[in-house]
Amino acid sequence: MSLFKKTIPEEESMTAIPDMSVSAGLALEDVVAPAALEIDSNFVKLGEKVARTLFIFTYPRYLAVNWFSPIINLDKVFDISIFIHPLETSTILRKLEKKVAEVQSQIHDREKKGMVRDPMLETAHQDLEELRDNLQQAQERLFSFGLYITIYADDPAALNKAETEIRSILESKLVYAKPALFQQGQGLETVFPLGTDKLEVNTKLNSSPVSSLFPFVSFDLTSNKGILYGINRHNSSLVLFDRFSLENYNSVIFAKSGSGKSYAMKLEILRSLMFDTDVIVIDPEREYEYLAETVDGRYFNISLSSHHHINPFDLPPAREDEAPADVLRSNIINLIGLLRIMFGGLTPEEDSILDRAITETYASRDITPDSDFSKITPPILSDLELVLANMEGGESLAQRLQKYTQGTWAGFINQPTNVDINKKLVVFSVRDMEDELRPIAIYLIIHHVWNTVRTSIKKRLLVVDEAWWLMKSDDGASFLFGIAKRARKYYLGIATVTQDVGDFLSSEYGKAIITNSSTQLLLKQAPATIDLLKETFNLTEEEKFLLLESDVGEGIFFAGLKHVAIKILASYTEDQIITSDPSQLLAIKKAKEDYKSSNL
Repeated sequence: MSLFKKTIPEEESMTAIPDMSVSAGLALEDVVAPAALEIDSNFVKLGEKVARTLFIFTYPRYLAVNWFSPIINLDKVFDISIFIHPLETSTILRKLEKKVAEVQSQIHDREKKGMVRDPMLETAHQDLEELRDNLQQAQERLFSFGLYITIYADDPAALNKAETEIRSILESKLVYAKPALFQQGQGLETVFPLGTDKLEVNTKLNSSPVSSLFPFVSFDLTSNKGILYGINRHNSSLVLFDRFSLENYNSVIFAKSGSGKSYAMKLEILRSLMFDTDVIVIDPEREYEYLAETVDGRYFNISLSSHHHINPFDLPPAREDEAPADVLRSNIINLIGLLRIMFGGLTPEEDSILDRAITETYASRDITPDSDFSKITPPILSDLELVLANMEGGESLAQRLQKYTQGTWAGFINQPTNVDINKKLVVFSVRDMEDELRPIAIYLIIHHVWNTVRTSIKKRLLVVDEAWWLMKSDDGASFLFGIAKRARKYYLGIATVTQDVGDFLSSEYGKAIITNSSTQLLLKQAPATIDLLKETFNLTEEEKFLLLESDVGEGIFFAGLKHVAIKILASYTEDQIITSDPSQLLAIKKAKEDYKSSNL
């Protein structure tokens, strides 16, 4: 064991710190170097850390592409140093010629003696001949190649554990490493960014195996355009992605309560608005109100006492490629789905009666398949109630409908539409809606948004937060799935966010929605649901435990066929706009009040 310590003489210690020039007696190396190094036979103590350098000394006959990526993507602190020294081709060819002659001579001697052929000698001969041909044709170059890894830990026991893991991964690929015994000081210098190979443990490799070690092979989701979703936890690279570059624009977010799912969604909304994307949000807990106010959006509070209303009988104007009859038929089908949720189910006979009654209700306002829907005044629920009351077999349905037209819930749904979603960000809050009515309200809002989307094509994102409310009924789940399938044709992305994974995935439509979502984000999960998620998303055991042990805002981000471990990060300004932390919200509210009082 030896001890190296750099000390500054007293006269030098009086030198002003800002002057770091050599003439002042203080070189850059003196500034960045540690105060002392303690070098042992198989590790170096560097400040509070211990480090050990390994060198690779044996490679297999073939190296597959990306064979080194499991090491690069390890969640550990380590340095990798790669030295590639080109060798003169003419010199190598002369040596190869001698080597080929030696191998041929050994093969001939064995044949003369009648010995069994040696497969290793014959394979070596083939490889040498192939390499010589490739070198002569300039298809390959030969290099003296050195690969070194320095691992860091808090103590020697943790260092041994990390070394065992790294060597096991390498040995599974027939690549063998050893620690640089009694040369740990030289090993540390070798991996420092000084370009000096002090260990000089090199292997002769040609171009193909050397290129297989290309270092930038970590799992990556960085593209040339898109928004910043977060930081890659494997290598700290940026996760930049554009959901509108995939085969569909839908996404799902699953997380337990308090894991940051709404925070992540609001951050995506804020950044998407800067890329000319219109966003509509269904907000179950009034979490998006401040965001809407900040970006000059529109905020609607949908409740029994609210003055905002949506008429389910609204019809969008038919597009040039659509027949008015198809638009009317689609709206009648969606209306029956809404009424099925309102009534708690329908018999086949009631379904048939409602189909006929809705058609007659439209006809009572002179709305037929040949009408111009841009010039009509649509009926309301009271009109449907009147038609049902005068239709054979419809009396019971009319009575069940009365609580929505004349009773306590009449103010919610039995009014002409008076909301306009002509802003970049529009938020519909259903927090003040009774639990029994909330699925109806969400269905109605999505139906209204869908009619607007079909009218004019723009890049839009529809966010359904706490989507499990709609997934509780088959009709609501079927409706959401139907829109998710068709959304791409209208340049619309559907983002479903939920904490109740069980309810969402228990529906056959829940799994179908995931299948039709090219982007998925899984944040911290509860033990009760992790096995269901593991099966649904084909997670490995490591990914399963990663989701169980993640902090707030950490998880796995899936985009197409790629996925990475992600950490959601926001700037200070973004955080102030999108936070849902009650303590932060109180602090922001107090700061506003103090600011107002100071200006009075």
